Amino acid sequence: MTFASILAFMGLGGQEMLLIFLALLLFFGAKKLPELARGLGRGIREFKDATKEVRDNIEDGLKESK
Repeated sequence: MTFASILAFMGLGGQEMLLIFLALLLFFGAKKLPELARGLGRGIREFKDATKEVRDNIEDGLKESK
């Protein structure tokens, strides 16, 4: 699933994204935004790794039970 399809699913267009970005820029400031984005990226990566590990454990358990 691409980022564009996620935004289309949520009904967000270009103007809405620009407005959200400007609000975040005003609220947090230019120096904090990259730090926040890095933290969000790390959290998403950890979540994906954890779900992959759980999926692998379930598949291994199914293979052993056969």
